[in-house]
Amino acid sequence: MELNSAGYTLRNIPNMPFPDFEFIQSSCNMLIQDEISYDIDALKAEYQKLKSTMTNEQIYVYDTVVHALDKDVGGVFFVYGYGGTGKTFVWKTLAAAVRSRGDIVINVASSGIATLLLTGGRTAHSRFKIPINVQEDSFCSIKKDSELATLLNKAKLIIWDEALMC
Repeated sequence: MELNSAGYTLRNIPNMPFPDFEFIQSSCNMLIQDEISYDIDALKAEYQKLKSTMTNEQIYVYDTVVHALDKDVGGVFFVYGYGGTGKTFVWKTLAAAVRSRGDIVINVASSGIATLLLTGGRTAHSRFKIPINVQEDSFCSIKKDSELATLLNKAKLIIWDEALMC
């Protein structure tokens, strides 16, 4: 006899363990799987190597962002500098540090060429579904229950290189 036909569910059985539906949803989300499939040990080594060669200015930016992440206060940080000042170097260091903790980092850039400099990089247009021809009433077409929305909600850090280019 089936439980349903008898008017019962597994919830009627005392001490019955239930699946973690959030875990199941995350484990089936290939976007999340791609972002958490990095080699943690390799990332820790990369992070240590990169951080050891940072300048004082780069360490200041790094520490400011990591402090906000650790305190879970959020924030939007804008880093300005001429080409060759090490902005992408800071992004790579931050991404390695956060990913080495098992957290998700979304790396985007405004141009396809710049995405090649960021591990796991995508163009902002493709990752955030930004229309190419932006109009006054344009918006990003991310559905709230989509795998992309879940990925963005689980991200600990979003790095957008060359944001002013958009």
